[in-house]
Amino acid sequence: MEPAITLPVDRRRAVVSLLSRLRTSAGQANPFPYYAELRSMGEVVPAPWGGHLITSFALCDRLLRSREWLVPDSGWRARQGAATRWSAASSREMSRTLPGLNPPEHTRVRRAAGNMFDRRSLEDIRRTVASVTEELLDRLTGRLAADGEADFGELVSEELPVLAIGRWMGLPSADYPRLRELTHDQVFAQELLPSASQLALSDAATAELRAYFTALVRERRRNPGDDPVSGWIRVWDGLESDREAADEAVYYLSLFVLLAALETTSTLLTTAVRLLLEHPRQWAWLRANPEQVPAAVEEALRYDAPTHVVSRVASRDTSVAGVEVRKDEMVHLMVGAANRDPAHHTDPEVFDVRRRATHLSFSGGIHYCLGAPLARLEATVLLDALIRRLPGLRLAGRPEWAPRVAFRRVLALPVTDRP
Repeated sequence: MEPAITLPVDRRRAVVSLLSRLRTSAGQANPFPYYAELRSMGEVVPAPWGGHLITSFALCDRLLRSREWLVPDSGWRARQGAATRWSAASSREMSRTLPGLNPPEHTRVRRAAGNMFDRRSLEDIRRTVASVTEELLDRLTGRLAADGEADFGELVSEELPVLAIGRWMGLPSADYPRLRELTHDQVFAQELLPSASQLALSDAATAELRAYFTALVRERRRNPGDDPVSGWIRVWDGLESDREAADEAVYYLSLFVLLAALETTSTLLTTAVRLLLEHPRQWAWLRANPEQVPAAVEEALRYDAPTHVVSRVASRDTSVAGVEVRKDEMVHLMVGAANRDPAHHTDPEVFDVRRRATHLSFSGGIHYCLGAPLARLEATVLLDALIRRLPGLRLAGRPEWAPRVAFRRVLALPVTDRP
C-alpha cells in the first residue's frame, strides 16, 4: 500500500477557501465552477478535516456499488466520540433508518420494506399525483392572473411531494405544513459540515418527528387499514416476536419514507423547471416533443442533482486511485462534481434534454434510492402538465438558494406567464 498523502499547506488553504465559498448562498447559486476547481486537484482530494473528497464519476460510481464501502452506521458514529457531530441526537436517529444501515441489518430491513413503488403501486399513486398537480397548477395560474408573478417553489414544488406521500401514507392533511417544515430542519444532520445551531434545529425536528410517527404507529396498530404503515406493521409482526421492537422498526421506516420523499423530490421539481426556463430553446423543443419529458428529467438530475454529496467509510485499509485510505476513514463522494465529469460526459456543462443522461443522483449499489420511481413520476407528471397548461411560463427573477452543500434547496423560484 502506498504511503498516505499529506495535503500541502497552500493546497489545504485552497480547499478550505473553496468549501467556504460553496457554503454561501452565492456559492450555491452556481457551485459548479468550484467543483471544476476541485476536480482539477485530482480524483481524490484530502479533506481539510480528515478523510477525502472523491471527484470523478468513475470512482464515485465504483465506491457506491462496492460492498467494501459502508455507510456511517450507528457503530461507526459511536466510535467518533461524544464531541463530534456524529453524536448529535438527530445523527444517531438517522443511523437507525434504512440509509444508515449496513448488511446484514440493511438486508433484513430492505426486504421488510418490500418494493413499495412497484409498477402497480405507481399506477395507483400516479392518479393522486396527476390530480394534485392539477390542483396546484390551478392555484399557480390563479396567483399569476392576480399578481402577474408567483413563487413556483412555494405553490407547487414544496406542495406536490408532501401531498403525494401524505395521501399515500394516509396522513392527516392538516399535518402537511408542519411535516414539511420539520423535514427542512431535520436534513441539517445529513449536511456535509453542519454548524452547532443547524444540528440543534435538526435535533429538535427529529424529536418532534419521532413523537409524531410513534403516535401514528400506535394509532395504526389500534385501527389498521389498507395504508402502507398498517402494512408495515403486519410485516414486522411476522418478523419480530417483540411488539415494541416491531413498532420501532415501523417508526424508522415511516420516518425514512417521509424524509426521502419530501426534501430531495421538492428540489428536483424546482430544479427541473428552473433549468428549462433558464434554457428557452430547450423548453421550446420539449414543448414540441413532450414524449421526451422523461429524458429531460434525467438530464436535470445529472446537471444539478438534489443531493451533491454522499458519504461512505472504508471497511478495511485500502487504496483509492493510489491514495491510502484507512479502515473507518470517511470519503465524501462529490456527486455534484462527478455528474459533470468531462471524462464521463461530452460537454458536461451543457444542459441538453436530448442527452442520454447517466448520473449518480440516486446513489448506487444496495443503497440506490428506494423513492427514485416516485420522484421520477412526480417530475414527469408535473412537466407534462406544465407543457399543456403553461407553455409560456418563464422566470420572473433570480432563484434564491439555501446556503447548503450536500442537499440543494431553492428557497424561491419567481415565475410569470406574461410577455
